[in-house]
Amino acid sequence: MAVANLPDEAKLLRNFSRCQDWEQRYLYMMELGERLPSLTDEQRNSANFIEGCQSQVWIAVSLDENKQLVLAGDSDAGIVKGLVALVIILFQGKTIEQAFATDVKHYFSSLALESHLTPSRTQGLHAMVTTLIKRFSEYAVA
Repeated sequence: MAVANLPDEAKLLRNFSRCQDWEQRYLYMMELGERLPSLTDEQRNSANFIEGCQSQVWIAVSLDENKQLVLAGDSDAGIVKGLVALVIILFQGKTIEQAFATDVKHYFSSLALESHLTPSRTQGLHAMVTTLIKRFSEYAVA
């Protein structure tokens, strides 16, 4: 299940590799962030707030009727909102078990993000993933 207007993981990796340089990749990430649907006021709450990011970040998590993850997110910073989109693409539509089995390090190393992000953005990206894995664990025991 893809979020409207966002590519799936394979297409994202292809599109990212077609960018000529990091300026184009940053612009592409920001474009992906702009494609995210807006969060509702109810979703923009402390339970969905991601601690550890320099920017304000919210990611809402739920399961659909097929027990697949449904994520929605937002940030007050353009590049960070693009990172939110990358995280959503990684986990959207997966079951909890598939999310736990996802090779997050491989995904981000395929994008070569960490060597091109500032330390604070890299820390924020890790905070997003760590927080989401923790939230997925809550669904696994429910």
